[in-house]
Amino acid sequence: MFKKIILFFLFISIHSYAAKQEFNMRIETEPPTLDWNLATDYVSINVLYHLIEGLAEYNEKLEAVPSLASWKISPDGKTYTYTLKPNLKWSDGVPLTAQHFWDSWERALNPKTASGYAYFLFDIVGAKEYNDGSLKDAAKLGFKVKNESTFVVTLKKPASYFATIPAFTVTFPIRKDIIAKYGDKWTNPENMVVTGPFKLTKWQHDSKLELAPNPNYRGRKPKLEKVNIYIVTESTTAISMFETGKLNYLSRLPALEIERLKKNPGYRTLPYLRGYYYAFNVTKAPFNDVKVRKAFALSINREEITSLLKGGQIATSSWIPKGMLAYNPKIGLFYDPQKAKKLLAEAGFPEGKNFPSSTFMFDTRDDNKMIAEKLQSQWKNILGINLHAQNEEWKVYLGRLRADSPVIFRHGWGADFPDPDNFMNMFTSYSGNNYTKWKNKKYDQIIEQAAAERSSKKRIKLYDQAQKLLTEEEIVIVPLFIEAINYLISSNVKGLQIDSLGLLKIHKVEMQ
Repeated sequence: MFKKIILFFLFISIHSYAAKQEFNMRIETEPPTLDWNLATDYVSINVLYHLIEGLAEYNEKLEAVPSLASWKISPDGKTYTYTLKPNLKWSDGVPLTAQHFWDSWERALNPKTASGYAYFLFDIVGAKEYNDGSLKDAAKLGFKVKNESTFVVTLKKPASYFATIPAFTVTFPIRKDIIAKYGDKWTNPENMVVTGPFKLTKWQHDSKLELAPNPNYRGRKPKLEKVNIYIVTESTTAISMFETGKLNYLSRLPALEIERLKKNPGYRTLPYLRGYYYAFNVTKAPFNDVKVRKAFALSINREEITSLLKGGQIATSSWIPKGMLAYNPKIGLFYDPQKAKKLLAEAGFPEGKNFPSSTFMFDTRDDNKMIAEKLQSQWKNILGINLHAQNEEWKVYLGRLRADSPVIFRHGWGADFPDPDNFMNMFTSYSGNNYTKWKNKKYDQIIEQAAAERSSKKRIKLYDQAQKLLTEEEIVIVPLFIEAINYLISSNVKGLQIDSLGLLKIHKVEMQ
């Protein structure tokens, strides 16, 4: 009898420990902002997707499906009528209404907000004009509140991808009363209200964020009782935390550790709709000369870079990634050292002589450092130019790019919606994410024409033209490779979802 009692309490103890619903993950840096009208970086956005939802979301096939609303599209493809689901509430119990979406979209477009993603809404009647200040009256914008549960959006012309736009964070609803009351502190845990499966309960800056279930969430309440998001800048520290059980999930594995980590039973890899590139500030000498930009691009051997990383990255000269409409590996500039030397000489710098001292920049991360050092070596060996390399922490780096981008800089772009417009429109003259200072009316016109075109074949031809202009003729950017999702997951995690957009969905996770 005594043995049975001991075994019973032992079973209860083991069962209680195993059933602890707490999920631990890592991000590499402090989120620059959790204001979803302002967030443009993957760190902030990946946190926000746990907290806030909008009109639409993605299914497993990356199709836009109803989230907080269903919708109907007019026969001419220009009017979207969204009907909110019944009894929706914010995390503080306030009913969600169509006005909250109007408030968000107006705020994103308002030039005073300076939203980097405002251009995502430029297909809407009056949106671009309101954002550039030529339209003053917000009542003339092409989105209206018909009643508390109906939100109507009118486009200037059909856009084949527009159904996916409301699945992105910049379009998610806001509470103007909360923002007015707390100002810049409205995203603090004690002030923030959300519509997603979790709410923010703690934010220890540069250390940790904590999430808990949102009691008013529209769907099935998460089984997780707590989510700990640790801010760990050092990859070696993060790996140690995973291997000692302090993390249940770890992504962005360092290149030097990939081969060893592939032997871990929790290692996984997935295709990723994300490109990695270097860009030029085309207004700054000597890189305002297209021959100089072309010489630097032709000096890059992409295969040497991907062989360093060993994580399934695909070397490519196409800016549109593999797996997306209009991906074209034949477009772009390919490694040609002799032509590079010739062009540099024509630009007035034979064998790199008299080339002015220049600094290229990247954000602090182990793989970024490896790539920068490889590029530095290639440019020196081929062109005879020794560029200085400088790195900065992500938040500081992002601020620098917005204020005054360096002559050459590293960046990456992951799909916000699964359409080539998402990659190509970021280099339009009106894009808030174009840090190159390049403005080209012909390019803008091609992108706008492709967005309105319904024929896939015609869209591909248009995007081929645009890619050639961007990467072959003007050489604004140099695509290097398509990234892969490499991650570790502990065996007791069930129900985790990751898609090729890089979105991590944890609301269905259960710890076993």
